[in-house]
Amino acid sequence: MSKLFSLLSKLMLVGVLGFLAACGDSSSDSSAKAPDVTFHTLEGNDISMASLQGKVVLVKFWATDCTTCVAQMPDTSQYATDYADQGFEVIGVAMKHDPEEYVRNFTSTRQLPFTVARDADGNIAKAFGDVRLTPTAFLIDKKGNILRRYVGNYDKQTFINTLEKALAS
Repeated sequence: MSKLFSLLSKLMLVGVLGFLAACGDSSSDSSAKAPDVTFHTLEGNDISMASLQGKVVLVKFWATDCTTCVAQMPDTSQYATDYADQGFEVIGVAMKHDPEEYVRNFTSTRQLPFTVARDADGNIAKAFGDVRLTPTAFLIDKKGNILRRYVGNYDKQTFINTLEKALAS
């Protein structure tokens, strides 16, 4: 019985640590190339990752039922507005489980100042490493390399510093 209890305790600890990593400030450096995906916008346009070369891009996976995503939207909107003239682009990717009408309503009522795409078949999330947790964001440099991956909440000032450095290079 004590072996079973020990095993269950370890499994629970692993689960709690995984949950905390997903919810806390979890960012990591990366030097991989961003996948060459095509985003299908709510307006019916297609934007390829390749067409964004020369810009610093934040690809942010989110959902309307994600409280952290909703809480981060004002900051994401502010970054999109403040840095647009310096070559910064935000692509908000709504997850496949999110009904299109919810995404459209959220985008419209919040007047999001950046491109919103819907990942209807989940292929974009798969291409970015099988993203399942929201929010998950990727900051991509002008050459199409992933600079940072952010899961959950992250330090705003550290993000701004990384963004400004990428824009200056």
